[in-house]
This record gives sequence, structure tokens and C-alpha cells, in this order.
Amino acid sequence: MDILAAHAADTEQRGRLAPESLKAAREAGAFALRTPVAYGGSWAGAVEVAGLIAATARHCPSTAWVASTSLGSKNMLTFGDFPDSLLDEVFRDPDVPSCGVGAPSGIGVSGPDGVRLRGRWANASGCEDADWACLGTMVDGAFALVVVPTADLIIDHTWNVAGLRGTGSHSLVADDILVPIDQVASGGRLHYPPDAASVQLWGLTVLATVVGATRGALDVIEAVFASSRKPFMTSYRSMGESPGARHWLAEAAALQLRAQRTMLALAARIDAEPAINALENSRMQYERSQAAKDCQAAIDRILDLHGASGFAAGNPLQRFWRDMAVASRHPQLNAYLTAEGFGRALTAA
Repeated sequence: MDILAAHAADTEQRGRLAPESLKAAREAGAFALRTPVAYGGSWAGAVEVAGLIAATARHCPSTAWVASTSLGSKNMLTFGDFPDSLLDEVFRDPDVPSCGVGAPSGIGVSGPDGVRLRGRWANASGCEDADWACLGTMVDGAFALVVVPTADLIIDHTWNVAGLRGTGSHSLVADDILVPIDQVASGGRLHYPPDAASVQLWGLTVLATVVGATRGALDVIEAVFASSRKPFMTSYRSMGESPGARHWLAEAAALQLRAQRTMLALAARIDAEPAINALENSRMQYERSQAAKDCQAAIDRILDLHGASGFAAGNPLQRFWRDMAVASRHPQLNAYLTAEGFGRALTAA
């Protein structure tokens, strides 16, 4: 994991994972988490997934994000009855990244030779390093999943945001390409929408990136407390001499630990019994969003402790802050909508 931290700034500057980071993540098994065991992957449970994604984000949130979206893309393949010949090709290398976008922003038209595909899919994280893309598409007016080699698609470099800059979440474009019918799952060959456990796993990977990034920010401020630095314009000889600073540090650590406990409890629930009813699904979504809010509050405490120097371009704290701020605004962590949904589920029960 030290390799990820050493190359996190390079990853951000490149706008995609540094080669050293990509190699380290592959060797750690981050891209095989949802590769089936039959193809050399781990097909890991939710607790293992959350642990590895969070540990990765502690050193480089962008790498963790790409690993989590690769997991989601490979998981989407289970929603379709794709032939073994295609799966053999997609999973030929169990550690290769994959990318995908579930939103059906493409259009396919069936013909005698396959499906003619046009469309644009935004926010395809890790697409420059992925061999395959799993894309939601409206084929002949019905939702379908289409599996396409990324080499057949155009990558439009549209990702220019404040955080997670190293994820390379660009747009994929299909310009009237022919896709063999075996690479299209629709109708009776498609199990969609996914079950609640699959959606919960997706949200869990988003939260794991946020929790891990917050732990990385804590590492930065704990190093400050271990140094000789003192609060500016005070008579204290170190940060640790200040009762206020110790209090703020304790609050930040407690908030991060609470978010981590929530994450692991949600993961254990997914592993224990995948059948999740509507009320519990809403409760889990709400708890996930509240864990993200804990992380946001923890980062605020950490920034206050560090002061303005934490925003220096060379300070990793500002990168953790920006990455966490963007990741925690993902729709899977939307606090007001999850509260709305939980309230609706409670009154309907």
C-alpha cells in the first residue's frame, strides 16, 4: 500500500492510475474481488470487499475508486445470461480492470448480424486501463446490458473535477459500432433490476472509499501531532499540549471509527443474508449516508486542526479532502434522499 501513497500525486497529475499504482492494486487482488472463482478471482464477500477498498483508499482514494467501479462492472455481468465463450474472454485475466455505466444512455438496433450501437456513457471510471466495458443501453426500446471491448469505443476526455482526479472517469462513445448478439443481454436473458444485496454492495464500495480516505487524512494529522509543530500563535510547545487540539483529534477519530463500524456492520449484513426486504434496504441506505456524513464531519475537524497549510498543493491532506468531498456526494450516499426513502418505508410498514 505504501506504493499507492508514493504515487498518489502522480496518479492525480496523470488523470489516471500511475503504472506503479495499477500494478500494486492488481497484485493486492483489488481487481479480482468480483472475478468468479472459476476464472481465478476471489468473488469476495462484502466484508472482504469493504476492507480492501477502504485500505486502498487510505493511501490513494482514486485507486480505490477505480477498483470499486471495476468490481461493479464485473458484478453487472451476473445480471445477464452471457455465453461461456464471452465470459472466458472477459475474465481471461482475473486481475484486469473493467469499467461500466449502468445508465442506459446508448441506443441499440437489432439486425441480422448483431446490434448497431450508438451512445455516450459519462463517468466511466478507469476506462483507459480497462479491457471491457459493461454498458446500459436501450436496445429496440428495452433495457439491455451490452459488453464491448473498450478498444471499440472512443474515450472522450471529459473528466475535469476537483476530486478523484486520478480516476479518469471519462465518457465512452459508441459511433455506430456492430456488437455481436452474444454480447447483448436483454429480455429473458437479463435479470434486472438487480436484487437489493447487489445494490447494497455497490453502495458499500462507495462508502468504503470515503471511510478509507478519511482514515488517510487522520494519518496526516496524527503525524502532525507526533511532530514538534505547535498551534500557531500560542505558547504550546506541541499540538498535543493543547486540550482543545486533543479534543478535536478525538472527535475526528471517533467519527471515522463510527463510520468504519457502520460500514463493516452493513457488509456483515449483506454477507449474512442476501435477501433484504424493502424496509431494511431503506434503513441500510440511510445508515450508509449517515456514515458518509460522519466522514465529512471528521475531515472538517482535521482541516481545522491542520490549518491553512493543509491546503498547500504538496500536502496530501488537501487531496484526501477533495477526493472524499467528491466521493461522499455520490448518489449512493445522498443523505436527504435516503432519509426521505427511509421515512417512506417506515410509514408504509
